[in-house]
Amino acid sequence: MALNEQATPPPASPVPASSRSRLFGFACGAGAALIWGIQAVVSRQSVADGLGPVDVTVLRFVTAAICLLPFALVRLKPFPVGRLGWKKALILTLFAGAPFSTVLVGGSTFAPALHTAVIAPSLIPVVTALIAYAVMGERSPAGRIIGLVLIVTGIGLVAGQGLFQGGQDGAWRGDLLFVLASTMWAIFGILAKRWGADAFDLTISLSILSLVVLPALAFVVPLKLASASLSAIALQAGYQGLLVGVASVFLYASANQILGAARASLFLPLVPAITAAASAVLIGEWPSALELVGMVIVMAGMTIAMRS
Repeated sequence: MALNEQATPPPASPVPASSRSRLFGFACGAGAALIWGIQAVVSRQSVADGLGPVDVTVLRFVTAAICLLPFALVRLKPFPVGRLGWKKALILTLFAGAPFSTVLVGGSTFAPALHTAVIAPSLIPVVTALIAYAVMGERSPAGRIIGLVLIVTGIGLVAGQGLFQGGQDGAWRGDLLFVLASTMWAIFGILAKRWGADAFDLTISLSILSLVVLPALAFVVPLKLASASLSAIALQAGYQGLLVGVASVFLYASANQILGAARASLFLPLVPAITAAASAVLIGEWPSALELVGMVIVMAGMTIAMRS
């Protein structure tokens, strides 16, 4: 993901860019999509390596917090929440920090990696539009509604594979967790936009404040880190903490700055396709024909909704 598990920078007008800088912007956008696409596969691999959702969450946020601590000391006054303030930062952490990561990775315990990449990120704009309409009376343009309908249709095909046609046992449990994760992130996105949160500062705050939540999660779900191999721990810490927690934020923020928010967002529909290829090659999870059709429909819906 993550899904993409990071705060999307607020829309901004692209800075004047040369051909070389535009090429760099496209490379950054593609790099972020690649990291988020493979993230679902890495989360799925944690199950085979004997790690639970809380284990992965601990490794992710401890690693990210260590890397981002120097930036927090320099950028955020008061530490570690900055101008956002304690109350707002803590609320956003509950929706997009360690609890969100635990739910998202928990879904990977039951459902294939492709379900993570298709359902979790694509359902976010759908839930966001529903909340915006129900709470604020905000209506979506016709083009966006068409895109959202396509997204829901595609998700139905992907999820229906396991629910009605004898797909992987228990996949529906993972799919429900992805719905919960999408709802949490949609609420987070609405609040972050309303409160004018800076993307990079917010990422730093979420990573550090999540450390406070980790002991409670570990108390509820006992950790399995002691029985896991060092290679499995290193994989999750390096990929989830460094690449997803730090590198993808920098890459997407750079693409957003150079290309503009509209163009940068068009890299997001690539995530399911990357996950489909990576899950087949790396962990042997080959999608069915119905799942592939659903994925293509979701990608088309995401593109239409974002362009609208």
